[in-house]
Amino acid sequence: MTDPFRPLKNAFARFATGITVVSCLDETGKPLGITVNSFTSVSLEPPVVSWCLDDKTSVARQFLNADHYAVSILMADQQALSNRFAKPGNHDMDPDEVETFVTGAPLLKGRIAGFDCHVHEKLKLGDHTVLFGRIAHFDSTNGKPLVYVGRQYATGPEIED
Repeated sequence: MTDPFRPLKNAFARFATGITVVSCLDETGKPLGITVNSFTSVSLEPPVVSWCLDDKTSVARQFLNADHYAVSILMADQQALSNRFAKPGNHDMDPDEVETFVTGAPLLKGRIAGFDCHVHEKLKLGDHTVLFGRIAHFDSTNGKPLVYVGRQYATGPEIED
């Protein structure tokens, strides 16, 4: 079957993005993660970020029902985590690989930056929902970010404050 969206997907692939794992706790308190490259900063005052959730993903219900989420921006050496959480049905996080701050949403250890967020607003658009989060806690460290462009991983430049 030919993908009718392939030309549009090919055009989108020309845009280089960072790679994140967005995470939440499900109804039982179990940490879940999903690889996302649609993360963006929205506002400094108040501090707000956003990302887009495919409404058909297997964990959409858990993310849409969560009051909090966290965004871990991946380091260049975390490609295996990106691949792991991008696979359908492979969203469970090991409690030993995460840490929590204000909201209790899990952030991956070893990240280059992290944002712990209260869900601020949800906006349904087409086959995705945009989730806006008000930042409750954030952190960052020096290092090289994981980058994705043209359906390939790359390493970003060394970032130092």
